[in-house]
Amino acid sequence: MNLKYHLLSLAIACTLMPLGLRAQSNGGVNSSYSRFGLGLPADQSQSHNRSMGGVAQGLRDGYRINMQNPASYSANDSLTFLFDVGMSLQQIRMKQQDVKQHVNSTSFDYVNAAFRLAKGLGMSAGFVPYTNIGYSFSQSNIVTIDPYAQQTVTQQLSYNGSGGLHQAYVGVGWEPLKGFSVGANFGYIWGNVNNYMSQTFYENGSASTSNYSSLYSSYTAALKTWKGDIGVQFRKVLNPRNRLTVGATVGLGHTIGSEASVLRTTQSGDTISRTTNDGYQIPMTYSLGAAWEHRERLLLAADFTLEQWGKCTTPHLQGAGSDLIYSPATGDYKNRFRINAGMEYVPRRYARSYFQRVNYRCGAYYSSPYLKVNGLDGPKEYGITAGIGLPISNSNTHKNVLNIYTPSYLNIGIQWAHRPAGSSSLISEDVLAVKIGLTFNERWFMKWKFM
Repeated sequence: MNLKYHLLSLAIACTLMPLGLRAQSNGGVNSSYSRFGLGLPADQSQSHNRSMGGVAQGLRDGYRINMQNPASYSANDSLTFLFDVGMSLQQIRMKQQDVKQHVNSTSFDYVNAAFRLAKGLGMSAGFVPYTNIGYSFSQSNIVTIDPYAQQTVTQQLSYNGSGGLHQAYVGVGWEPLKGFSVGANFGYIWGNVNNYMSQTFYENGSASTSNYSSLYSSYTAALKTWKGDIGVQFRKVLNPRNRLTVGATVGLGHTIGSEASVLRTTQSGDTISRTTNDGYQIPMTYSLGAAWEHRERLLLAADFTLEQWGKCTTPHLQGAGSDLIYSPATGDYKNRFRINAGMEYVPRRYARSYFQRVNYRCGAYYSSPYLKVNGLDGPKEYGITAGIGLPISNSNTHKNVLNIYTPSYLNIGIQWAHRPAGSSSLISEDVLAVKIGLTFNERWFMKWKFM
């Protein structure tokens, strides 16, 4: 065992994790669309498959973690301990008609580990975001002319929010029959939804002398719940040079049994407070995909995912005055489907030349709208990805029990995503992100023989 290498790996991991956690506290996402429901769904892929368009269902090997299909854990090698951590740097360009704005942000994406428990039985555990909330914007418009003061009355609406949900999970994968594996992830979800809105009226440039009362509203919730995903994979060796893996997962939807509150205060001091239980829901999800491997050099994969957000409720404020009711209702979401496709190419995985062992990746994806904004469909999303996996361990010393080279990797990827505005009243967003991840493949369980 190379002690110096282990210490270096641990030092890098310990350095990156606090940076990621600090980055997450700074927001991690800046999108006006994150103010709806639970926020923007987080990308659950990791640095290696994120550069391949986010494909996951058919990915299966013993030197990378694939938490999106827990059946893949059964491929874990008996000698190694896998540790993966990732973060993102991104710039978002928002545009509404002739108004443009650029925002930069960083985020901690995930941290997870995996190892084998017994022959054909693997385990993984980790932490990933589930949804993200982060935005701050305002708009002004002239609403009327005061007939008494003969002054222009301007309304300013300000919106800001923060929070999101986080997920800690543990999962197992089992291969009861050669080529067929099943698995499950069990997660605990927690987090906060914080949305704030102020409606301020200005008359003659001043809010304090306006005859119109301003309104301040806050919508908050502290949520805790569970999450479960079940996965299967079937691998078929077509011939000595080609393998095909088909995979599928089902995510269990349910109601989040936590309290959500709204507080509305006027400039004159009138206050209304309402609460509701079981206001939010997590959707049922269904994913199906396949991956084809040729000579351990070329990997082609594609996935299809359906998320039944349209059946999920969110808290709605209905009525007027003292008759206001805050209760669960549908209408903010619609069902979402996503198509992913990607590839990975390694010139010669076991060559002595370093650059022939580098992993080259690219991919693309499309996602239909999943929310409604003022009765209109929200933005669809499509994007392209590319990246490389740089080996950071020696090809002669880093081999598994079958004498196959299974290195650690520094994964670097670029992602461009576009969310077009469906109408002039909505905001279009372009996201350019750099994804960085470290995958440590350590032979912690090897038995050493001393002569």
